[in-house]
Amino acid sequence: MIQEPQPTDSHKVWLITGASSGLGQRLVNSAVNRGDFVISTSRSPRPPTDFSQSPRLVYRQLDADSSTDEIKKRVEECITIWGRIDVLVNSAGTVLPGLLEEGGSALLRRQMQTDVFGMLNVTNAVLPHMRERMSGTLVMCSSRSSWRTDVPGLGFYATSKIAVRTLGEGLAVELESFNIRVLITEAGAFRTEGMPTTPFYKKNPIPAYDALRADWEHTFASQSGTQRGDPEKAAEIMVDAVRGEGWAEGREWSTKSCEPGWPMYLPLGPDAEVAIRQKCEQVLETCDELGDVIRSTDFDKE
Repeated sequence: MIQEPQPTDSHKVWLITGASSGLGQRLVNSAVNRGDFVISTSRSPRPPTDFSQSPRLVYRQLDADSSTDEIKKRVEECITIWGRIDVLVNSAGTVLPGLLEEGGSALLRRQMQTDVFGMLNVTNAVLPHMRERMSGTLVMCSSRSSWRTDVPGLGFYATSKIAVRTLGEGLAVELESFNIRVLITEAGAFRTEGMPTTPFYKKNPIPAYDALRADWEHTFASQSGTQRGDPEKAAEIMVDAVRGEGWAEGREWSTKSCEPGWPMYLPLGPDAEVAIRQKCEQVLETCDELGDVIRSTDFDKE
């Protein structure tokens, strides 16, 4: 009988959601190619047709839109495969393009269900295991859109990704004493499958928005397949960060947002850097110009 390989202390065991396509799929390939063990998951009951046959890779169904109890059950089954999960990558997500007044709270709930509520349910199902082991890494996939919120049609998506970043920042503080690290990625536009092709929401058309809707629907459709970002490169950078290899090996961080040997934020793509810098500059300029007003709200000194 051929002995199946088992992870040692030098390996990491990854659980990656939304791994049937896009960046999640590239992360699976990168981690396996480094010699790690990976549990690839998506909402489909079957793996992709080109799924690798590596003995260090298994596929399991895990739908972030399932009930809390179902997600917990699925995660517990994943833990039993190799006895542990060292890295959870919350890659599952969706983009629901639509105008805020037309989509309303109903479309926002749909957007938040997968990107935020489902993500947190998966995270909370894994955390007891990581806390018990006093070790783990959470990778929270936010987006450039959480900084560039002025794009018509992406308001719902941007809102969900702001929430992802905020939850990641909160988790980093709450989990620090358990030696669980949090990495928040902020990816720009990458040439992946699936999400960029989601139809623009038009079930509640308001005539006043016809021109704006048509313009941005055309813009989104024309961008698909032309993005500058290479998802293979992004995946390699993310795995480098988690494993402390490549660009991350021996790097000393000088920023206050980074703990020794570990960055909390990982922007990916020049467009992500531009969006982050512009938003920060805009807010800081407001603080500079309105500083006297901002600081005038305290009670008068007696």
